[in-house]
Amino acid sequence: MRTSLNVPDDVLAAFDETWQAEGIDSRSRAVREAMREYVESHAELESAEGDVMAVLAYDYEHDAVIHDLHGVQHEFGEVITATNHVHRGDWCMETAFCEGPASEVRELVYRLRDFDAVARVTVMVLQADR
Repeated sequence: MRTSLNVPDDVLAAFDETWQAEGIDSRSRAVREAMREYVESHAELESAEGDVMAVLAYDYEHDAVIHDLHGVQHEFGEVITATNHVHRGDWCMETAFCEGPASEVRELVYRLRDFDAVARVTVMVLQADR
């Protein structure tokens, strides 16, 4: 299936440099592999049931979203056991250590990803009851 994407020039250049350095034979193959990795990285949390332990790492533009992020953190205070925050100029990186129902941790991830000023949210599931 053919498709087209709009990708910023700097992201495409970095992507091309990466797949070529890894010896992948084409951009198409690299995109397919990246898409598979994306799907796989979300499958573990998506399929988790019961209680989970997880670490969420996310970066964001501080002034654009900090008050809203604090609101979300307070809303999910029952599953967030600790946070760590690092300033890097106008951007920040934060980790949230979570424990509780998988459905609530998933909802927290979705809420964090919903902010335009949050660049990415990475999830690592440490333990899950299945």
